[in-house]
Formats: sequence, structure tokens, C-alpha cells
Amino acid sequence: MSPQHLKADEDTYRALKGIPHYQPYKDDYSFPAVSAAYDKLNAAHEAELHARNTHAATRDALITAQHDFHELILGVKNQVKAIYGPDSDELAALGLKKRSERKGRGKGTRPSANKSSDGTDA
Repeated sequence: MSPQHLKADEDTYRALKGIPHYQPYKDDYSFPAVSAAYDKLNAAHEAELHARNTHAATRDALITAQHDFHELILGVKNQVKAIYGPDSDELAALGLKKRSERKGRGKGTRPSANKSSDGTDA
């Protein structure tokens, strides 16, 4: 239901409260029945609000726990590297590359500092 329809319904309910001698032909549409439905609607809104707030708090707690766990794992990796060395099997067991398995950076040629952008000597 659109928010506009809901607001219009609530406005109608409030206006109905101001009709002192309202007596519908069907009891289903009596003021007490409409009032009970309105109270039920408000209770459902309140329950949804509490559920959303609980969900947000739970999500925040999960995110905090994830960050805390990640920081601990980073610390564990640093500790294993410090204890066993950067070329150890223990480091590899954690999914990290050993120093000896890393590709060395090639000694590629660098352009001379005194060449201009068109490739001629400055």
C-alpha cells in the first residue's frame, strides 16, 4: 500500500472520530471495529520499527566482529612471519607466499632523467 493511501486512510479515521452519531448498517464498519484495526496497525508499525532497530544493531555487531576478527588474523600472519620467517612453510600454510616464491622485480630500463618527453637529450 502506498504511503499516500495509508495517510488518507488515517486522515479518514481521524475524521470519523469527529462524527458523534456514526452508526453503520454493518457492525464490521463500526467505530470500535475501525478503532481496533487502527490500534492493530499501530502495533504492527511499532513491531516493525523494533525489528528494524534490532536488525540494525545486530548488523552493526556483526560488522564489528568481522573487523575485529580480520585485525586478529592480520596480527597472526605478522606473528607467523616474525616467528618462522618470511620463507617458512608455516607462512605458506596460512596462504601467504614464501619470499623465495615471489617473482623478483625485473631490472627494467628506466628512461634517463635528462631526456625530454620527445626522447631527445635535454
